[in-house]
Amino acid sequence: MAKLWCLLCTITLLQLSKLVISKRELTTPPPLPVLPLPSFSQLKWQERELIMFLHFGVNTFTDSEWGTGHENPAVFNPAGLNANQWVNVAAEAGFSLVILTAKHHDGFCLWPSKYTDHSVASSPWKNGRGDVVQELVKAAGAHGGVDVGLYLSPWDRHDRRYGHDLQYNEYYLAQLQELLHKYGKVREIWFDGAKGSNVPNMSYYFSEWFSMVKELQSSINIFSDAGPDVRWVGNEMGFAGSTCWSTINKTSLSIGNGSIVNYLNAGDPKGTDWLPAECDVSIRKGWFWHKSESPKRLSMLLDIYYKSVGRNCVLLFNVPPNSTGLISENDVQRLREFRAAIDTIFSTNLAENCFVKASSQRGGKGGGFGPENVLDGDHLWTYWTPRDEDSEDSWIEFRCTDKLRFNVIRIQEAIGLGQRVKQHEVYVDGEKVAGGTTVGHKRLHRLEKGAVKGQIVRIKILRSRSVPLISSIGLHYDPFWHPEKI
Repeated sequence: MAKLWCLLCTITLLQLSKLVISKRELTTPPPLPVLPLPSFSQLKWQERELIMFLHFGVNTFTDSEWGTGHENPAVFNPAGLNANQWVNVAAEAGFSLVILTAKHHDGFCLWPSKYTDHSVASSPWKNGRGDVVQELVKAAGAHGGVDVGLYLSPWDRHDRRYGHDLQYNEYYLAQLQELLHKYGKVREIWFDGAKGSNVPNMSYYFSEWFSMVKELQSSINIFSDAGPDVRWVGNEMGFAGSTCWSTINKTSLSIGNGSIVNYLNAGDPKGTDWLPAECDVSIRKGWFWHKSESPKRLSMLLDIYYKSVGRNCVLLFNVPPNSTGLISENDVQRLREFRAAIDTIFSTNLAENCFVKASSQRGGKGGGFGPENVLDGDHLWTYWTPRDEDSEDSWIEFRCTDKLRFNVIRIQEAIGLGQRVKQHEVYVDGEKVAGGTTVGHKRLHRLEKGAVKGQIVRIKILRSRSVPLISSIGLHYDPFWHPEKI
């Protein structure tokens, strides 16, 4: 009898195990990615959303934007320089990466380069023993939540080798090696094609530079008009196009080419390369600190945020230290207001109080791709997606017990599997209130007519590259938005 009982138990266990295996086999896999895809470093960069630029150098002391290259290093003497203040200000305002102008167009180096005497080593600051790059790296390391990036201007108005292709490119590469060898992890390095008129003809060996950068620090993101990791958005106003693809064709890009700014601004839905856009703008009129200038109004900063981060980009926000070596108090205060405003607007998601349903979902109910995923806090790897046959004209809807009042709609895609949405619309109680083309990492619709009230909010995906993958949706109220006063 005992043997029979054991035999029955064994059979039952085998049947159960087969049932479990069967259920595992029936689990619906995720949809295939839509190429191209971001790299790990590009994904981490996109999630930052906000980066701080620090324009600092001899121009800070000469009231200039573009130095001549003839400045006496003796003018550089930031007696109160405190990189800990820079890093703390950045962190408190929500910036996780700070990029320093290690060398601007004037050629003055903020570190003691062994390849030139036109540097902090020839200045009175710390009796010529100072190193601004090291101060920033040390401060960021002590804080722990802020990373470092560097800008090394290709155009050099001081060095006599400029205009001699071989000699200058050797010099530039040597300085790149100094910076990427000596100062630990650098998360982003910035190149541009800025060059004044009537300057010596000069060919930059960008291919060699980029290869050297990746050899020295493989996880770094390289920024330029043509990438290879991050592209310029095409203007210095901080605005992306209302259509903004992270995809583009690198073969159509070249650094310093003014004819491609519209292409840079919009990207390309047929692009074969993942090259997301970075929007650069300054908190003041100028890029370097000037005593006569003040920070932009909070309303302007929020408008920039909606048109950069809210259009699938990262915002590179310049906050220039003053001649004392500190970020000015009025800039600090404006950044506090900016951070407080962002927190006020987006800390509450009114959609969380609603019932959510969709036109269909991959794998059916319980398949792991339901509409509830858009409210789970994971903005990358969980998402709602409809059935394959519903890639066009699908929808997700929120039904609320009470009427909601809001004026901002946030939509995010699971870009780890590619950027997909080509056209979408938003309806409140059957009335269209917003619409657009691309979504990407984040699309923010700040309603042009102001706040609306409603109980049913439906987002329609009208066109998409394969099935859409919507990772997060938010309904928010922005108390700082008053379109009737504009």
